[in-house]
Amino acid sequence: MFGRFVLRRLLVTMPLLVGVTLVTFAVSHLIPADPLMAILPERAANDPQTVQMYRERWGLDRSLPEQYLFYLRNLLRGDLGESYTSRRPVMQDLRERFPATVELALAAMLYAVTLGLTLGVLSAIWYERWIDHVARLVALVGVSLPVFWLGLLALQLFYANLRLLPGPGRIDPRLTAPPFRTGFYTIDSLLAGDWSLFLNVLSHLVLPGMVLGSYAMGIIARMTRSALLDVLGADYIRTARAKGLAERRVILVHALRNALIPTVTVIGLTFGSLLAGAVLTETIFAWPGIGRYAVDAAMKLDLPAVLGVTLLIAVVYVVVNFLTDVLYGMLDPRIRVS
Repeated sequence: MFGRFVLRRLLVTMPLLVGVTLVTFAVSHLIPADPLMAILPERAANDPQTVQMYRERWGLDRSLPEQYLFYLRNLLRGDLGESYTSRRPVMQDLRERFPATVELALAAMLYAVTLGLTLGVLSAIWYERWIDHVARLVALVGVSLPVFWLGLLALQLFYANLRLLPGPGRIDPRLTAPPFRTGFYTIDSLLAGDWSLFLNVLSHLVLPGMVLGSYAMGIIARMTRSALLDVLGADYIRTARAKGLAERRVILVHALRNALIPTVTVIGLTFGSLLAGAVLTETIFAWPGIGRYAVDAAMKLDLPAVLGVTLLIAVVYVVVNFLTDVLYGMLDPRIRVS
């Protein structure tokens, strides 16, 4: 039964991915500007023969349906085209930069989920007591503070003034990056057996992870509190307490499992938004991820790079939603037959 449920959800995602490729391709070509004029030198841009040569090289002289079919054919082979600005395959650029963004997003989600669930549960258990008020204040601050302001404040306080945490970058400038295997510095440093580098990488993840995950932490805390308060008033919770079950078991086993269903939705959507919206955090902390890469590509009208980043983020959203649906089925068996 559970296998059929997963298969149904997987089949739904296939046409969605095809639709994503069509929408991203169409939107990128609706931009009222010529990308060649943005990347060619002035002398080359004024030479019709040079412009035509570059149009033929990148397939810009073909009709839009032909360009889309050509794009799909290359996409099935794992070819996202060549960046106009870096003159390298877009897939290679993303392979180098995407792990940095994922590593940062995972650190942010670990902080957001751990602190958000803890504050939400404590706030619901001690409803309208001082713990509830403190937890709601922390969640409100996390949701309200702009990321760019919080990032600058964190750097000034914990790096410049107190010297408790390292500054921008994935590692200290005096250190050498680990040999590239996965692109994740935490994993690559462990595979290289360099524990000092591993600890340095973790320390560099603390500040940007907290800054990026502050908004998600506030949302998760408020959603968990609201959902758990609704569940704690249900009849089956009163029955469990009447049977003499320990309060910890009632909260963690019976109440929290049902309260997590709406929270899982928030966690899934938030993780996708962290990957897509880490531009400010990556800029402030000089983090070489796809956020900065996407901004540079958009400013230079680098269509293959813009398409590659957009498609990658869209695929991440689809995959995260698929995993969220599967987790629904694990938390509530009734969803499997819907």
